[in-house]
Amino acid sequence: QLQLAESGGGSVQAGGSLRLACAASGYTRSSICMGWFRQAPGKEREGVAVIYTGSTWPYYSDSVKGRFTISQGNAKNSLYLQMNSLSPEDTGMYYCVADLRPVDQCTTDNWSGFSAWGQGTQVTVSS
Repeated sequence: QLQLAESGGGSVQAGGSLRLACAASGYTRSSICMGWFRQAPGKEREGVAVIYTGSTWPYYSDSVKGRFTISQGNAKNSLYLQMNSLSPEDTGMYYCVADLRPVDQCTTDNWSGFSAWGQGTQVTVSS
């Protein structure tokens, strides 16, 4: 069973940067689909970025493209989200997600149905 644990949230002023980390466990496949969602107060969860581990093709939502970077660590089970040029609109709870969907379904066209979610880490951006 896939399990995820995030870390790295915090508070920052507008224009600043934060880096989130996610550690995955409980799977044996060499590659899985992993990504990040976020939920702002009073809003629905939205997909932020996804990547099929072992590939070099990340996908981003339009709201973060050019500012956020999703990447994998040296360990196969680690995932990062580098967030630059943060604005108050980026405030929210950020969740690491993962599941075993095939690579052609690991894109921003298919945000639904992720089977594993982390507990979330709070990101607060002040103006």
